Amino acid sequence: MALKHVNAVIVGSGAGGGVVAKELATAGMSVVVLERGKWQSAAECRKDDLRNQRTSVLGNGSGPDEERNPRVLVDEQGRERVLRANESGYSNNAACVGGGTFSYGAMAWRFMEKDFRMRTTYGPVEGSTLDDWPIGYQDLEPYYEKAEWEMGVSGDDSGNIFKAPRKKALPMPPLPPNREYQVLHPAAKRLGLHPFDIPMLRNSVPYNGRGPCMRCRWCVGFACEVNAKTGTQNTVIPKALATRNCELRSQCMVKEVLVDERGRARGVAYFDENDRLQEQTADLVVVSGSAVESARLLLNSKSKLFPNGLGNRYDWVGRNLLSHTYSGAAGIFDFDTYDDAGPGAQIAVCDYNHGNPGLVGGALLANEFIRLPYQHLGYAPSFIPNWGVAHKEWVRNGFNRTVVLMGPTQEMPVFDARVQADPKVKDYWGIPVGRLSGGKHPHTVEIARFIAGKAEDWLKEAGAVRTWRRQPPRGLSGGQHQAGTCRMGSDPKTSVVDKYCRIHDVDNVYVIDGSVHVTNGGFNPALTIMAVAYHASDNLVRTWTKTGGRS
Repeated sequence: MALKHVNAVIVGSGAGGGVVAKELATAGMSVVVLERGKWQSAAECRKDDLRNQRTSVLGNGSGPDEERNPRVLVDEQGRERVLRANESGYSNNAACVGGGTFSYGAMAWRFMEKDFRMRTTYGPVEGSTLDDWPIGYQDLEPYYEKAEWEMGVSGDDSGNIFKAPRKKALPMPPLPPNREYQVLHPAAKRLGLHPFDIPMLRNSVPYNGRGPCMRCRWCVGFACEVNAKTGTQNTVIPKALATRNCELRSQCMVKEVLVDERGRARGVAYFDENDRLQEQTADLVVVSGSAVESARLLLNSKSKLFPNGLGNRYDWVGRNLLSHTYSGAAGIFDFDTYDDAGPGAQIAVCDYNHGNPGLVGGALLANEFIRLPYQHLGYAPSFIPNWGVAHKEWVRNGFNRTVVLMGPTQEMPVFDARVQADPKVKDYWGIPVGRLSGGKHPHTVEIARFIAGKAEDWLKEAGAVRTWRRQPPRGLSGGQHQAGTCRMGSDPKTSVVDKYCRIHDVDNVYVIDGSVHVTNGGFNPALTIMAVAYHASDNLVRTWTKTGGRS
């Protein structure tokens, strides 16, 4: 029996798809959300350091089933490897209701004004497709505010003199400072930096019916057992479902976007929780699966009118894969810096996001989230042996006395860093898997090295007795901050979607997730994905209301 036709079908329930579902459903539109993962509980994602750090490079137990969801990685020498979801280089995505917001670190950054005008600010970069966004910070400012107040953000960025103008302060105060904050704050001041409390999608006080953070060490990479960490699964998705206009179907793997003889989308084909092939027809389709999976879906949506995939007339779908090249330093102190007060990350500076001589952009610097014991081993410096007494001493005492400062370097987009649909390898359902290839722009590595040096300076000023830098390799960047593969723009020949996230070639298909980012800032992108989703949804609803749903 055919499924009931709806106004919109949304693929994915993370930072983009969850917001869109709520906005459309509360506007009176009928919505179906298809999520490939389960609706998980904190109890299912048990607090097991060894299990969670080893079963997924995402750092959590809510990634895709590793047997059913391979990918192909092509390195810079052209060598191919078929990877499972727990292997390095896979560039993992969450697979659960809430997407990455179910278990992320939950930093809630607004991009800076210059982040939307990188080419205008710095000029062209040879070998890069660096460009401006077709929208600016002022276009998104009210939607940043809406995300902060509707989702719930804590923190205090009043000390950040570099931030873009905001009209309203954050709705919740920051958590009380931990020991690392107390060590790093005065050191930053002595260096002439401008430290402040990191904005977090995490309750510091009761907010919107959810309690405050209990400050446990199992935060980033884990589900929050007291629901203090803000995700779409405990905010906008419940609101969408409460309207009775929205249905969420979990464990549903979408195969392709279906188009009619006129080239308009008529819905999607997907495999349900029992692996039966279904068709969900809809007036419009919203793709919100992440930069890798959204590009893969469009490329697999081939037809007579779109032989190279939906929206791919000019070969831009899957191109310009971005993430964040994390760089920084670690330092060991001669006193305890660890006090077991989660989430760990609390203090940041934005002095190095822009204005660095000879560099195009930069990154924030912040102290890291709590590193659980198994993960702590990965931060061991080269002068620590892999076994023996010195190694045991590092594990025993280094854990309590090590501070890590890291920054997500703003990457230079590269046309040949890309996602393709692999011509040979298929997943469990017979769908061509994502094929990742390309590498970082050399200038991205140059910026990362600069940031590592600044992190080391801060640690030394704070009293570290020995420091070591953590610098990135040259390989392809993917990771959990994926972006760029369906970039927005005004010219259909050099972009995939318009400023409202609608595919240029198809007036009833939208891509609303990090893949539309033209550049990815020197910040964690979750809040920007949400702001873009609110912005695009606002236009979508207004257009729908004005036209009565007609194109």
